[in-house]
Amino acid sequence: MIKKAFHWWRNWYARFERPISSISLVGGFIFDAVTLTRVDLFWENFWVVVHLLIVASSIFLVNYLENRSPTAAADEKNPATLHFWLVNVLQWFFGGLLSTFLVYYFRAGSLSVSWPFMVLLAAAFVANESLKRHYARLRFQIALLFLSVFAYAIFIVPVLVHSVSNAVFIESGALSLAAIGLFLVLLRFAARERFKGQFLALAGIVLGVFAAVNLLYYLNLIPPLPLSLKDGEIYHSLTVNAPGHYTVTEEVPAPWWNFLQPSTPVHLVAGDPLYAYTAIFSPAQFNLPIIHEWQYDDPAAKGWVTESRITLAVTGGSDGGWRTFSEMTPHAAGAWRVNVETLSGAVIGRINFTVIDGQSEPVLQTVSLD
Repeated sequence: MIKKAFHWWRNWYARFERPISSISLVGGFIFDAVTLTRVDLFWENFWVVVHLLIVASSIFLVNYLENRSPTAAADEKNPATLHFWLVNVLQWFFGGLLSTFLVYYFRAGSLSVSWPFMVLLAAAFVANESLKRHYARLRFQIALLFLSVFAYAIFIVPVLVHSVSNAVFIESGALSLAAIGLFLVLLRFAARERFKGQFLALAGIVLGVFAAVNLLYYLNLIPPLPLSLKDGEIYHSLTVNAPGHYTVTEEVPAPWWNFLQPSTPVHLVAGDPLYAYTAIFSPAQFNLPIIHEWQYDDPAAKGWVTESRITLAVTGGSDGGWRTFSEMTPHAAGAWRVNVETLSGAVIGRINFTVIDGQSEPVLQTVSLD
């Protein structure tokens, strides 16, 4: 009875594999978006490491089986074979990894700046779902594995060394190359025939992914995990009650249907200051300065002009983020923004607003930030 039920379930899954995979893909992404909170928590990193180990083990076994039997790849669609289930496990856990990275990196940066890297992760995420047959190809497996290892190293190494810098990024890249190199050495011994003649192609794929990620990093297009902007607003006044506890005044919120506006309108009497408030998350023992860069979209210069760069200290460990602020008096009406950056120029987040000349004080409300 149990054996019959197992065979029925196995055949049912094979029949509806594609819709089940698509539903689980969306469900897994929603689950990650809701449950993943901090990149420095043990259990969240345990989740990622377990996924990486399962993916690496599945790649190893798939190629070991295909090395032993040239016809093993033909078993990819046969639910009665181990190869079928290994490929499904590989796809499932790759999806979990890429979903996790999309959630983390999306939260950590400004999409208007870091979209190329997000597109890279999203493309890998979609390829994982739609190009299943390519799991029989070693090059596709290694490309996704190395991208996953590198994406993880980019934020876990800074968490471990309590620092974000170019040197730490180089360490992350070196660690990723060492890890994939060790894996390829082990794979060569286990699947010598599958590996034969592919070394240069595999090395080229790894170096290509490595070069692409490095290019995005040095163009400041990768979100600076493990830092993230938890909150950012522009206020008309700000009073410090205690460190991190403020009383602010803001304009009465616009109707909800105005949420599609590209920037927040701020009605300002000439000569009055504005305050940029940010809450920056960073891991415990992760203390470093950040910068508020106030910029004006100058029609004469036909681009963004930096009006002020203010360095602010950030202390790590708070779930809600370390609260800090800067002050400036805009000299002209028009489009403004405050870039929240690391010292190296990586954008943690951005506050966009439009200054509108006002003849009288706008209607304000007082809010406590405790």
